This record gives sequence, structure tokens and C-alpha cells, in this order.
Amino acid sequence: MTDQLKPKHFEEALQRLEGIVAQMESGDGNLEESLTLFEEGMTLLSFCKDQLQTAEQKIEELSGDSPNEESKDHGSS
Repeated sequence: MTDQLKPKHFEEALQRLEGIVAQMESGDGNLEESLTLFEEGMTLLSFCKDQLQTAEQKIEELSGDSPNEESKDHGSS
């Protein structure tokens, strides 16, 4: 996926990923097109996972529920 096609936001990537799934499920298109869509979908999936992981880490930091802090607390007992 080129930088021009790379999504800027999670919602944009998810919407495109849903479109790819629908297009592949329809069965239209040849093998080459399907492989291209699959590759794009995997890239989008990775982008979405990274975005979700970053958001989860930020939430943990803000709420003070970081696993690193819990292990520090348990280790000092």
C-alpha cells in the first residue's frame, strides 16, 4: 500500500477493510484482483491493530491500570 492510499484514521481504514471484505465475498473478480485486495486488507488490518493497541495503552496510562504499574506494586510487598 502506498503512502497515498494509507489511511489517516482508524475509521477510514475500517471502512475500507469492510469494503474489501464485501468485494471479496461477492466472488466477483479474478485471482490477481483477489490477491491484491487480500494484501491491502492485511495492511489495513495491521494498521487497525496498531491503532487499537496505541489507544489501549493510552487508556491504561490515563486510568493508572498499566500492567507495568501492577507488577511494580506486587513486587514491593
